Amino acid sequence: MSGHGFTSVFAADLEGYLAFKSSMGCYGASRIWYLKQFDRYCADHSLANLDRATIEGWVTALQSSRPGPYRSWMSYIRDFGRWAHINGDDNAYVLSDHWKASFVRSQPYLLADTEIRLFFQAAARIEGSSPWTWQAVAFFALMHSCGLRTGEVRHLTPHDVHLDDGVIEVLASKGHRDRRLPLTGELVELLAGCDARTRGVIAGDRAPFFVMPTGKPVTPVAVGIIFNRIWDKAALTRTLEGKRPRPYDFRHHFAYANLQRWMADGTDVNAMLPYLARYMGHASLDSTYYYVHTSPDFMNSYAAITRDSDRLLPEVGF
Repeated sequence: MSGHGFTSVFAADLEGYLAFKSSMGCYGASRIWYLKQFDRYCADHSLANLDRATIEGWVTALQSSRPGPYRSWMSYIRDFGRWAHINGDDNAYVLSDHWKASFVRSQPYLLADTEIRLFFQAAARIEGSSPWTWQAVAFFALMHSCGLRTGEVRHLTPHDVHLDDGVIEVLASKGHRDRRLPLTGELVELLAGCDARTRGVIAGDRAPFFVMPTGKPVTPVAVGIIFNRIWDKAALTRTLEGKRPRPYDFRHHFAYANLQRWMADGTDVNAMLPYLARYMGHASLDSTYYYVHTSPDFMNSYAAITRDSDRLLPEVGF
């Protein structure tokens, strides 16, 4: 049996593939779970060839057990087939794009300045014994002021937060990219207060900067729960249909708020986009252009300013 519990004849290849993905900064548990399902299917059916019949047989079996439009899990077996082919299995089958569902990229909820102000006022009034009573403002302020991903804030350690220097280090983030970001004086003050309060409650050294009541790292579910609790406490509206606010929308707001500010100041937005991409940890400008195209207000204003110029922003290639 392999380190991940694989038992089929593909166990060694599956382990090699996961090791490769880990070296690229991809650690998702979902990938491992689905590949274990594939491994079990192959072991149960005594399959020894990574051919079309094996791959599509498993995909068909799994899809029939969970009908619906959700098919992103198919990318794992497609990627494994590519890896196996590159690494010497000339007959390895790469799942056809025919199996892909039509892709619709989710649209962000564009936070208004009033909503943000009311949200943080409500966050400062949280009551209870949970660490969120003193962590919430600092946690979401990092997303709002630095454009961090939710996971990047959750994974911060006390060693990554340099309050004396006024910087944080975002290490081994998406794609194994590191970056060092400056903090405003207000953020330093918030983080210092949060750190002091946590040290008074959690004895000894702690691994995460933001913690659950048990002292363990904050979970993604906990972030969503406290965000919704604060949103409702602020008496902000929530539509039953269409786009709904999420913690990640603070990152979106950071991006287009900077774009709008540069535009209003007469700054060359295109010249600033590479800096914004680096600051936000994007692998390429394509990801940064996405934020440009998701802000209708910005695009309308930008079009008014540049109507006498050639088109400056490329279309987003989804």
